[in-house]
Amino acid sequence: MWIDTHGHLDASEFDADRGEVHQRARRAGVSLCVIPAVAVANFDTVRLLAHRQQDAYALGIHPLYTPQATDADVVSLDAALHAHQDDPRLVAVGEIGLDGFVPTLNTPEAFAKQQVFYEAQLKVAQQHQLPVILHVRRSADWLLKGLRKTPVMGGIAHAFNGSMQQARTFIDLGFKLGFGGALTFERALQLRRLATELPLSAIVLETDAPDIPPHWLYTTAEQRAMGQPQGRNEPAELPRIAQVLAELRGISLEEVAAVTGANARAALPRLQ
Repeated sequence: MWIDTHGHLDASEFDADRGEVHQRARRAGVSLCVIPAVAVANFDTVRLLAHRQQDAYALGIHPLYTPQATDADVVSLDAALHAHQDDPRLVAVGEIGLDGFVPTLNTPEAFAKQQVFYEAQLKVAQQHQLPVILHVRRSADWLLKGLRKTPVMGGIAHAFNGSMQQARTFIDLGFKLGFGGALTFERALQLRRLATELPLSAIVLETDAPDIPPHWLYTTAEQRAMGQPQGRNEPAELPRIAQVLAELRGISLEEVAAVTGANARAALPRLQ
């Protein structure tokens, strides 16, 4: 059985067929998906959805939502973690982190605000003794700096695509690294090198549904301009993504399932 460690199943892209998406995931052998929040406004949504679908969830403020966030949102996060501290389906603080890619988030003022919320949420995670799910996009060194300043009980570096040195530093700090649809592209040479050379014990699998579609769902800008929609990713794609990892490493699909599942439970102990 598979664990999808990152899927935004509350997203509007699933409004029309969320139940069918869930059923397809279970038929594909995906036994559980971790649904991370992105803002205070969807804390209750992800919690209720996780319970309804027998999945897991995380609560946090995504860096893309920091422009409109306020100090009161961190207070709300702390309060929500207190209110649901005995909920076994609450497995982490997330999705939190830093985004070094989106231009509007990378003015000096905007990036400084991202850092304020990242560091504040690390402190909340530390206080609640919860792991974190990190958004890592052109920001690995900044994230690592924050983790050294405010150590937490590990977690997952979601959609990791940094250097080998950065990968090993995250691992040394108790993190697993999330790999998903981007791994399926033959041109993703650095990512495939990481997935092949890192210890299998450091890897967890994810879809980031509905985003980061694997190559068989991806449409080019030209195709989209002609009216062909971008393929929607979903948890049922996870075993096929895992097959790519198995082939790259020259191991069986069964071994990938067993080890990445154990890794997910190690990174997010409440999944036990």
